Amino acid sequence: METIYLGLVIFLFMLAVFDLWVGVSNDAVNFLNSAIGAKAATFRTIMTIAAIGIFCGATMSSGMMDIARHGIFRPEQFYFDELMCIFLAVMVTDIILLDIFNSLGLPTSTTVSMVFSLLGGTSGLTIIKLAHDTTGLSLADLMNTEKALSVIIAIFVSVAIAFFFGTVVQFLARLIFTFNYKSHLKWRIGLFGGIAATAICYFMLVKGVRDMSFMTPDMQHYLDSHSMEFIVFGLIGFTLLMQILHWMKVNIFKVVVLLGTFALAMSFAGNDLVNFIGVPLAGFSSYQDYMAAGGGDVTTHMMGALNESAHTPFYFLAAAGVVMVISLTTSKKAHNVVKTSVDLARQDVGDEMFGSSRMARTIVRTATNAYHAIISVTPVSLRTWVGKRFNQDEIILANGAAFDLVRASVNLVLAGLLIALGTSLKLPLSTTYVAFMVAMGSSLADRAWGRESAVFRITGVLSVIGGWFITAGAAFLFCLTITLVMYFGGVVAIVIMIGVAIARLIYSHKKYNKKLKAEVPDDLFRQIVASKDKKETLNLLCRHIADNQSIYLDFVVNTYTQITDGFVNDDLRSLRRADAALRAEKSTLKKMRRKEMVGLQRIDKEIAIEKNTWFHLGSNSCQQIMYCLRRICEPCEEHVDNNFKPMPKELVKEFIPLRDTLVFLLKRTHEVITQGHYDEVDEIRAECDRLKEALSRTRKLQMNRMQDEKSNLTVSYVYLNILQETQELVSSLRHLLRAARRFQTNEYEASEEN
Repeated sequence: METIYLGLVIFLFMLAVFDLWVGVSNDAVNFLNSAIGAKAATFRTIMTIAAIGIFCGATMSSGMMDIARHGIFRPEQFYFDELMCIFLAVMVTDIILLDIFNSLGLPTSTTVSMVFSLLGGTSGLTIIKLAHDTTGLSLADLMNTEKALSVIIAIFVSVAIAFFFGTVVQFLARLIFTFNYKSHLKWRIGLFGGIAATAICYFMLVKGVRDMSFMTPDMQHYLDSHSMEFIVFGLIGFTLLMQILHWMKVNIFKVVVLLGTFALAMSFAGNDLVNFIGVPLAGFSSYQDYMAAGGGDVTTHMMGALNESAHTPFYFLAAAGVVMVISLTTSKKAHNVVKTSVDLARQDVGDEMFGSSRMARTIVRTATNAYHAIISVTPVSLRTWVGKRFNQDEIILANGAAFDLVRASVNLVLAGLLIALGTSLKLPLSTTYVAFMVAMGSSLADRAWGRESAVFRITGVLSVIGGWFITAGAAFLFCLTITLVMYFGGVVAIVIMIGVAIARLIYSHKKYNKKLKAEVPDDLFRQIVASKDKKETLNLLCRHIADNQSIYLDFVVNTYTQITDGFVNDDLRSLRRADAALRAEKSTLKKMRRKEMVGLQRIDKEIAIEKNTWFHLGSNSCQQIMYCLRRICEPCEEHVDNNFKPMPKELVKEFIPLRDTLVFLLKRTHEVITQGHYDEVDEIRAECDRLKEALSRTRKLQMNRMQDEKSNLTVSYVYLNILQETQELVSSLRHLLRAARRFQTNEYEASEEN
């Protein structure tokens, strides 16, 4: 039995490596988004600073993993085998949940995941113990719900406080520095840098260094009793230092951003991420206590020893730090999560990955009405002055940056201050929520959420906040279920559940890599957004539209062939795949159209007036082709799903040549757009006309056949629908050809029908 549980402890440490990996992948957004979004340094430099901060935070952590030892349950009331079930279930749950969020590119709270997993697993065994108890145990004797309650409070407190102060402080910072901040530095930058550096260093002391393993009680008491002196002297010293550095032509904002990135990375590693090894270490301590008692029956050995706090050996912390650093520098999912946060805070309209929601539309409408009401009673002189301070035409952005260094500095300084303040006042502020919501509040104050993007941005923020609540509920229920399965299933169920978790990670990794290969990085769009030359922007936009139309035509060829083959061959799976592909492509088309409209707004106005017409005609033609494919697919799928008679061979023989002709025309259109051979457009459109006539004759012939009593009306109606929608598809293809030529060239078509 001892050997089995030793193996389970080893499994716990193996799972801890995976947990640290996926945990860093998600929490990286909190300390990387400001530096990356503002391009404060090269990507390698930012990652190096964050990696050093993570390693320092992990190795110098106190390692007091009391949450896993006795923060949720009363260990003196649980047996060794029961706690091992809880610990294993927590690790499995954390890994799966965090990996799901990473794959979706959504930031969530690692602390919430762990605490609610512990709460769920403990609740499952508590129910069992209370049901079979004859000694008068109560819920309070078995569970300590205070920690879970503090996390629930943290969700509300952190979101509201961080968003409010993020908005207010960034508004004040922008009034002081404006978007053209380089012309408003002088003495202000020294004071700002002094305040920022003092706040960051104070944050590092209160939230980071104060709880490090080398800190003695006397040193902690000294820090607590002399914090005000540190703030005063630090403010004076850092202000003078920053002013001198400014005179030496050093960019103080970059210094603040990089210093803040290091501080947040160290804090997260030392206080949040390292908690993940608390569960396997608690399991290891449980095993050591069990063996020290001489082994024996795992169902009778009580675990009161976990009530004592235990310092983690340095080699465990060092190993955790190494895993974190490797994960940070190699995880593609970490970069995906960072991208989500940066895009939601982007100063200009960008790749809005989230759609629109009713709640977001209501919030925007309400906020707009409130804004107009406030403006109506604000003096004109004040409105004019504020408007000049917020003139976004003067914004100074690094090449490819999402926002400027002023906002990045405010994000990091304010997040550090709020976290330090919450820690000193014993307020349960969540570092994840503070860092994210400060960034969202500052972007709102910076007027980054314009009328064209506000609904999408707010939908994204609501999605992330909703994900936090989902994390808590899912972690609780999932871990409760897994714990019960392991408890009743014994060692066999434990091994199976561990295998399921590992298999889920492997499957997710393969699926994510496949998704990355399928997605083409939209470098052209980033160049369009970054370009300041209107002529260059037009050329880039033309390439972007041509590339997307070519990719779309490939999709149309494959999907139309898949649908018709599925109907002809009575293949339901093929039709369902085509239907799923059409649904996914619909959102892709919307996203591409939104991106390209952003590009149209950046070209010369006189050119844009004409180009807009042909852009929208081409875009609408693509939408119409999509509708035709969906109207073909749905009745075909329903017909095959109902097991109706397949398409007769004579109809198949009649239809295939028409289908092949359309596929040929689609491929020729793809070639024309890809290679820019627009002199062939008239010839292809003439062939489209001939195909439309052939389809029209076939439709009339089919309608005549349907008058025959022997005709199968069910399959005849589906076939007639295919012919009709194919004809509409050909018409849309003609419009697309016309629009593509007129958008990409300046040719005038003397005789052009509708």
